[in-house]
Amino acid sequence: MGHDTPTLEVATRERTGSRYAKRLRDSGRLPAVIYGQGGDPVHVSADADQAIGHLENGTHVMDVCVDGGKSQTCLVKELQFGHLGDDLVHFDLARVDLDQIVTVNIPVNLTGTAKGTKETGAMLVVVRSEIEVRCKVSEIPSEIKADITELTEALTIGELDLPSGVEPTLDLDKHIAHIAYKAEETEAEGEETDVDAEGAEPEVISEKSEPEEESGEEG
Repeated sequence: MGHDTPTLEVATRERTGSRYAKRLRDSGRLPAVIYGQGGDPVHVSADADQAIGHLENGTHVMDVCVDGGKSQTCLVKELQFGHLGDDLVHFDLARVDLDQIVTVNIPVNLTGTAKGTKETGAMLVVVRSEIEVRCKVSEIPSEIKADITELTEALTIGELDLPSGVEPTLDLDKHIAHIAYKAEETEAEGEETDVDAEGAEPEVISEKSEPEEESGEEG
């Protein structure tokens, strides 16, 4: 795995609903639910700062301890944000095995200044800041790095240096980034739209602007 698996302590919560969830958040707790592997869903809450800290560090997998019990490996399944799309208000965790194959979105970290942007009117167009991959839970990388210092035309998915066992779900010729020119800006924007439209919807880690449970039974 790209980094050590952090431990997240959570506590069960007896009550659900939007009002109770808001009280939790106001007290520094973040509502969550754990499900999967044939077990019943468990409504829990976690320390907001700790949970958000793990997520901001690119954590996909956590060892979750419920009420101080035995830890269970969980995959961050879904993030739910408030109406403005800025504040995390709820997250879902799915119980998994380390050898289980999952689909996740991994951020792509571009480093360096592309050589092609030094030409007059040239600029770097980033088509994808993350890509969807399939791999074992134990092999999920925290990020994928790519040095674009020598880039003069385009960087494709197939040119990324992916860890062993990590496979992209999109065609290898799809662009991560490319060099465009001001005279071609309109055409470049059209290509970016077309490329993004072909991308598959995330199956594992996704974002919603409105938490499902707030429509009646928010957790």
